[in-house]
Amino acid sequence: MKYEVIIPAAGQGKRMKAGRNKLWIELEGEPIICHTLRQFGTDENCRRILLVVNSAEEEDFRNLTEKLGLPIPIELIHGGSERQYSVKNAVDSLTSDTEIVLVHDGARPFITEPLIKKLVEDACLHGASVLAVPVKDTMKQADGVFITQTIERSSLWAIQTPQAFRVSLLKKAHRQAEEDGFLGTDDASLLERLGMSVAITEGNYDNIKITTPEDLYFAKAILEKNKGV
Repeated sequence: MKYEVIIPAAGQGKRMKAGRNKLWIELEGEPIICHTLRQFGTDENCRRILLVVNSAEEEDFRNLTEKLGLPIPIELIHGGSERQYSVKNAVDSLTSDTEIVLVHDGARPFITEPLIKKLVEDACLHGASVLAVPVKDTMKQADGVFITQTIERSSLWAIQTPQAFRVSLLKKAHRQAEEDGFLGTDDASLLERLGMSVAITEGNYDNIKITTPEDLYFAKAILEKNKGV
């Protein structure tokens, strides 16, 4: 099944403390976003990449994507004041015959083609599916600094991206969120609040999001491990 993918890349990444968009931080001599784009830009099932950028960085991103020269077309979309608004701008730019759309964090450069394929299959079957991994640590709820309860972790999942949707469902969810003035934590939450079912596609623990300086150590370790594959 063919798909289009939306990659929000307009954030500033304040937790990275880099003083700039964290996607420009280099891994093995090229920006993080290059690693991410390459995963989709070489997938024959990907019809188009919608890269959502800050207008102030549009020229830099355009130069970058042209230099990459990937076979899958990349279209730049202007971002909004919140990630959700940025995704909505891209959703409104999807081609009319696109049935499945993925939304993926630009700072998750280790997504793999087999995971993408399985996710798309699950979205076709269920209407919506998200990559996730089982929580490994013991989870506790707290009030201030004091624990109030231990939460059974067998039913808990750490949600990743991509998240995949039938386009009609995602458009409906974004439209309703806009009308209600609702901001969700991710795109799946927009469907959940409307009572729509969202499936889980099990991912892997290498599909990390590079958010803090410490994450760069893990990213470099994953790159080294992948060289031996």
